Amino acid sequence: QLQLVESGGGLVQAGGSLRLSCAASGRAFSGYSMAWFRQAPGKERDFVGAITWRGRIIYGDSVKGRFTISRDNAKSTLYLQMNSLKPEDTAVYYCAGGVGLGIDLYKPTLYDYWGQGTQVTVSS
Repeated sequence: QLQLVESGGGLVQAGGSLRLSCAASGRAFSGYSMAWFRQAPGKERDFVGAITWRGRIIYGDSVKGRFTISRDNAKSTLYLQMNSLKPEDTAVYYCAGGVGLGIDLYKPTLYDYWGQGTQVTVSS
């Protein structure tokens, strides 16, 4: 199994930045495709971005140009750098891991492992 623990959430003003981390333990992190999702109250889980084990990166349309996903396989850690934050970015952010996802990196149902989430609140 892959255990995932997010950190780095908090309260920030609009226009500010935050960096989320997702520490992984258990199986070989480098072999997993990893992703960030977010969920606001009363809404469905929304795709933020993903990075494959080979390093291919995709982003959700709402965060392109503002968020950057990266990974450090030596540290078994996934990151999400969030810049130019907006109030609509307020949500619980989750990291997720899976294998054999093909091109469907944006589908939450394909990921086997999830963290507990970290709250990000952006004030206007």
